[in-house]
Amino acid sequence: MEGGAAVTAEKAAESASYTYWVREVSRDAAPLPVPKKIDPADLTNQPNQIHLGSAWNRAGTWEEKNLNKWATDRIKELLVSMGSMEFSGGKAEITEVTRCSGDAFLVTVRNKKRVGYTYELTLKVKGEWHVGGEKKKMKGHIDVPEFSFGELDDLQIDVKLSEDKDVLPQDKQRMSQDLKLFLQPLREKLLQFEEELKARADKRAEQESGADPIIGDLVSDLAGEIFPEAWRLASPSAGTENKMGCI
Repeated sequence: MEGGAAVTAEKAAESASYTYWVREVSRDAAPLPVPKKIDPADLTNQPNQIHLGSAWNRAGTWEEKNLNKWATDRIKELLVSMGSMEFSGGKAEITEVTRCSGDAFLVTVRNKKRVGYTYELTLKVKGEWHVGGEKKKMKGHIDVPEFSFGELDDLQIDVKLSEDKDVLPQDKQRMSQDLKLFLQPLREKLLQFEEELKARADKRAEQESGADPIIGDLVSDLAGEIFPEAWRLASPSAGTENKMGCI
């Protein structure tokens, strides 16, 4: 009995043991790392990695810049510039963009520039049609449901005319069909907006890749945030952007 109890106690002691790091180097252990002095020539021969984005974002992870002000103003300018459209029984024009709601942004992710936007529009229209041997003026608006970058092929519009008891329903239907012809020139103007938005991102990427990655970013970001108006006027690209209607 005493011998069995001793064996049991010995096994219990073994099972209660713990593991720890051995400070002594054993024969089959991996060799310790040896410090090596860095040769400046090795650093010179390494390919230069182009950095895009702000100075604080050296890893090129997610960074988003708001372009709402420029995008909203540019969309309004482009759409109002469409001018009038002639129909078989009259003509109409877009006079104002009464609603331009959405967001536009420039994203730096994985050291690449990408742009995007999402908007909804309401356009004020007025026109003149020949109805019953006389000219009839009508007003209304065109609603453009939410659309996003790269989805303009699916663009849709909804036409609503103001109430007028002197105009028959069939005449109103014809006017609405005429106003829906604004869809194609509207799509073309928004495609132009997309191209300008992409060009804006490409230009910024080119500037950042050619400038000093630290000083250029710090000057651009800090000056743009502290003195936005002065920085815009002092920027070499200010003339080009103003010419495009950008701010």
